[in-house]
Amino acid sequence: MDFPILGKLINGKRNTFLDTAASAQKPLVVVDAMKEIYLEEYANVHRGTYSLSEQITYKYEEARKKVQSFINAESKNEIIFTRGATESINLVASTWGRKNLKKGDEVLISEAEHHANLVPWQALKEELGFELRIFQIGDDGSFIWESFVKNLNKKTKLVSVTAMSNVLGVIFPIKKLCAEAHKFGAKVLIDACQFAVHYKIDVRDIDCDFLVFSGHKLYGPTGIGVLYGKYDIIEKMPPYQFGGDMIEKVSFDFSTYAEPPARFEAGTPAIVEAIGLAKALEYVENIGFENIEAHEKSLINYTNEKLSKVAGLRELCRIKDKGGVFSFVIDGVNSQDIAFVLDKEGVAVRTGHHCAEPLVARMGYHSVIRASLGLYSNEEDIDCLIDALIKAKTFF
Repeated sequence: MDFPILGKLINGKRNTFLDTAASAQKPLVVVDAMKEIYLEEYANVHRGTYSLSEQITYKYEEARKKVQSFINAESKNEIIFTRGATESINLVASTWGRKNLKKGDEVLISEAEHHANLVPWQALKEELGFELRIFQIGDDGSFIWESFVKNLNKKTKLVSVTAMSNVLGVIFPIKKLCAEAHKFGAKVLIDACQFAVHYKIDVRDIDCDFLVFSGHKLYGPTGIGVLYGKYDIIEKMPPYQFGGDMIEKVSFDFSTYAEPPARFEAGTPAIVEAIGLAKALEYVENIGFENIEAHEKSLINYTNEKLSKVAGLRELCRIKDKGGVFSFVIDGVNSQDIAFVLDKEGVAVRTGHHCAEPLVARMGYHSVIRASLGLYSNEEDIDCLIDALIKAKTFF
């Protein structure tokens, strides 16, 4: 079994894991690769002239090349390793944003953003005085092109949006969106945390200026993420943090900084995690995104059909074409109470606002249940979810 944890009994029941949108389970190839490094190959990277350091440096930089290939970036130097998508967005806000945004400018985001793609811009707005504009989504959770376009203007300096909502599952037309934003001279940042798990990414085809994702959602380890940036943009950005490995020359009078990506990777990086991420990407590529998409599309249709038959269940997003995220409430029952009963049946779902509190409030709720799919999910998982939901309703 590629994912041994899925064979573990939960409260004596089958492990029905439906929380991949929060963090995916890890295949054995990732765990084994990281274990091997710690047991037999570990050293620090870049500065050692001994064999272990040279070997691990090679593997670390090969991991960067794997990410480059995975998203079809033009150069490995456009790939910056971070602790996750949250740090990646904060890096852009703290460097590009602080250098390029000023009073009178506008940053445009959607109502569907995760806190990680809202709060950094709010904080920077308070510091610099630019305007943060929010374009609306539909009452059914859909992307509204007209709402996006009417908020674009010559003052728009950055559009920062999700590619796929972690609450609604709605998929944004990111290629078309980038083309439209570029007509106004705006840069575009894509939060691909959810999207990258399910769909192939080609940053050159999308033509985004920045793109971020996290390793732990993509079947890789925690503590590692990616920031992609077009090189002509990131080479003009100032450092995000200061210390070892990001410098070119240091004296007591002044310091100069390395070229990207080293400029943005101060200190000892997440060496083993980066290599683990590369293994996870390799694992996904070996399965093939065309196979993942076909499997998940079939399972999404199956899930929609099953959920529609649960009396009193209301989904937040009711559009046909969306990703494998299902957020819902059951009339008259607290979401946390439902989740408690589901856990007793071995079914793992998430409740709350899912780090998208303004979005959940805009849809009319303060807490919702979310079930989310991964490549290991199957129809039996959905059947277990439905049976557990029906059982839960009998308690309340």
